[in-house]
Amino acid sequence: MKAKVNKDICIGCGACTQIAENVFEFGSDGLAEVKKDITEIKQEDKEFVLDAEGSCPVGAITVQDESNTEDENDVEDQKAA
Repeated sequence: MKAKVNKDICIGCGACTQIAENVFEFGSDGLAEVKKDITEIKQEDKEFVLDAEGSCPVGAITVQDESNTEDENDVEDQKAA
């Protein structure tokens, strides 16, 4: 699972940094971002990250589950064959 913050719509309210403090922080621009050392969301943080995504008042957070993406691509490949 990976998370991204769209800085074009983030308003820096801090909801995500409070809900999932292990994953999100404020950047030097005052907007939220995924911590630099996070490449994959840990199992123990997944629930908090999903909660942060749902709590963002402007929908700036997107969460992608890598395993679901691969399965969807496999299905599309099978349809094309």
